[in-house]
Amino acid sequence: MLRIRLSRTGKVGQPGYRVVVAEKSKAVKKEYLELLGHYIPYRQPKKIELNKERITYWISKGAQPSDTVASILKSQGFEGMDKFMEPRNKKHKKKGEQPEQPAAKEAAPKEAAAA
Repeated sequence: MLRIRLSRTGKVGQPGYRVVVAEKSKAVKKEYLELLGHYIPYRQPKKIELNKERITYWISKGAQPSDTVASILKSQGFEGMDKFMEPRNKKHKKKGEQPEQPAAKEAAPKEAAAA
């Protein structure tokens, strides 16, 4: 499966990323099919250079952007990136924890009305 993802470059403390198309199981530093752009987050404002035509081409061929790349593409005006981003829940449930029972709260007023 092809993925559009980031390959890290740059010095320690100054990361830069290449946006590349690569096979999901291969290392992106060693082997990728095409370089699609650059993303440098430490500059103010953040530097984002993307080849939009080629990104659209690879998505039409079935390449899926990673979660991070999808959010970058969404910020650059690409439509339909929500389907590639996984929903993030801020609150994680612990094992064995049961959700509150709203039915029990509703049952109490009915019993009081019947009496």
